[in-house]
Amino acid sequence: MAKNLVIVESPAKVNTIKKFLGPNFEVVASYGHVRDLPKSSLGIDVNNDYEPKYITIRGKGDVLSNLRKEVKKADKVYLATDPDREGEAISWHLMEALKLDPKKTSRITFNEITKNAVKESLKNARKLDMDLVDAQQTRRMLDRMVGYKISPILWAKIKRGLSAGRVQSVALKIICDRESEIEAFVPEEFWTIDVKLKADNISKELVCKYYGTDGKKKELKSEAETKKVLNDISGKKFAVNEVKTGERTRKAPLPFTTSTLQQEASKALNFSTQKTMRLAQHLYEGVEMGSETLGVITYLRTDSTRVSAEAEGPLAKYIEDNYGKNYLRVIIPDKKEGAKIQDAHEAIRPTDVNRTPQVMKAYLTRDELRLYSLIWKRFVASRVQDAVYETTNVKLTCENHMFVMTASKLSFDGFMSIYKETEEEDAVSEQADENVFTGTIDKDTVLTVKGVEDKQHFTQPPAHFTEASLVRALEDQGIGRPSTYAPTITTILGRHYVAKEGKNIFVTDLGEVVNNMMLEAFPEIVDVNFTANMEMLLDGIGEGTVKWKTVVSNFYPDLAAAVEVAEKNLEEVKVQDEVSEEVCDKCGRNMVIKFGPHGKFLGCPGFPECRNTMPFFEKIGVECPKCGKDLVIRRTRKGRRYYGCIDIPECDYMVWQRPKVNQ
Repeated sequence: MAKNLVIVESPAKVNTIKKFLGPNFEVVASYGHVRDLPKSSLGIDVNNDYEPKYITIRGKGDVLSNLRKEVKKADKVYLATDPDREGEAISWHLMEALKLDPKKTSRITFNEITKNAVKESLKNARKLDMDLVDAQQTRRMLDRMVGYKISPILWAKIKRGLSAGRVQSVALKIICDRESEIEAFVPEEFWTIDVKLKADNISKELVCKYYGTDGKKKELKSEAETKKVLNDISGKKFAVNEVKTGERTRKAPLPFTTSTLQQEASKALNFSTQKTMRLAQHLYEGVEMGSETLGVITYLRTDSTRVSAEAEGPLAKYIEDNYGKNYLRVIIPDKKEGAKIQDAHEAIRPTDVNRTPQVMKAYLTRDELRLYSLIWKRFVASRVQDAVYETTNVKLTCENHMFVMTASKLSFDGFMSIYKETEEEDAVSEQADENVFTGTIDKDTVLTVKGVEDKQHFTQPPAHFTEASLVRALEDQGIGRPSTYAPTITTILGRHYVAKEGKNIFVTDLGEVVNNMMLEAFPEIVDVNFTANMEMLLDGIGEGTVKWKTVVSNFYPDLAAAVEVAEKNLEEVKVQDEVSEEVCDKCGRNMVIKFGPHGKFLGCPGFPECRNTMPFFEKIGVECPKCGKDLVIRRTRKGRRYYGCIDIPECDYMVWQRPKVNQ
């Protein structure tokens, strides 16, 4: 009987897929990429039509040797690497490295690791898509050119250990631009007036807000303007001028894409983009459920909000059975508009809607369950009717001043019975609670003033980026693709170009220096429009409308020329180490904060004469209740944060929750 060989990327998939396919199939893993450009050189022959030079990745020799043995036994080989451009490229590298016969080799892809999806992929086996391979190969070559040509300049002009990247440098510029906006922001004063009113037929006090004067909207810019309005309305009656009732809807969300999953997991669960992708990868590759291992979500790298017809039927039945027919959305939402959909993948969804979070609780870790619950709820909610609010808008007058009151009451919860987006929950509850009343209000309603409150405010600067908002900005501006968001953010954090405090991202002094140097020497590389256009060209290569060598040959000469100029003209910039209060116990100098492979540490500025180092502890401004010394942030061996005395082990005080100043 014919022997079939299936090669996947991850060993986590092997046993699962082998069970699906039976004894006539052998399933083995390539453990990701097997070939790449060499680390020791550019690896691209710029004098020979930009041909890349690939070598076997160190440590993959044994993997390839074992794969060759399996290939010799097989009559048919199926390359089942991930269903994206990178997966297509890995399949091509396997073809080349294993010298596979194209006549007996096919490419298969599946968006979910389920029995039906895997078996169906065999029926739709195809040849390698070299356009997708070329698109991924071009991305790799462009990234290599930028990294290997510009990074040495940063080493020479600033300090060793730095790096430049085609996408990471643009992400850094976007963050720096936001920080500049915040620093340049000049707050403007404005005032508000709220009036509490009581109507005889309504038990609850109503709150109306100042709108304007003589029927025109007006902003109160000063205390003097505000006091004039207050004097005008003091002791005067309020009259209802106009009442409008109606309804508004809150649209059900679309299923998750990679970007929206990363954003929502950051806001709702406080997960980093890297953590979100790691957990999602495990949910996709397979979860042990009793005697079997099953992939419980679809592929995690996608721009698409499309849902397969096979998933729509069971979802509709689930909604009807558990929520009622009136909750089921009749018209399926349109696909996301205005974005480049990558490779027509499905949205991220559970592979079986009947595997509810309650069912999966027994099989997942706490964080896996939290992420799975988010994906499951979003998927179900996407096919539920919109939420509906009853609204009442009232215009009131007092003298020649106009005030407005809005009331909103949830009349049909729709998708909100299942899912609420994190950023909206507070706003929704406020709208649902404020000015909700029973009874009616009309032009004959008599109103009594119960209180007047005026407040001074100042306009706020743009918010600092969080991981969620940075992903949104990168996506909106066409920078990178689903697979690049998490590694981009991880890199700029790891290089200490930016730092996180809570959820907010701040630029470090080092990040500012690197960004300024990139702006001066390589303005095109950090130009948002240039980078977004490059993404479009890569998409064009994937679609077969653009030749990859045209893109590379147009890019490299300009880069090489800019590098040559930068090497000659850029001046060295010294990034000063931050001086700490700790004193070197060997030479008496103040220690400085340095960055090492494992984070911050204190080093003596007298190096190399004095090589003393000390651990760096971030003080939190709270004294130890046991000994009175400083409490600092510490971490366990597994990386969990806790708060302990700086004098550990002499003082053993520690707590998991951040202590308050008055504790």
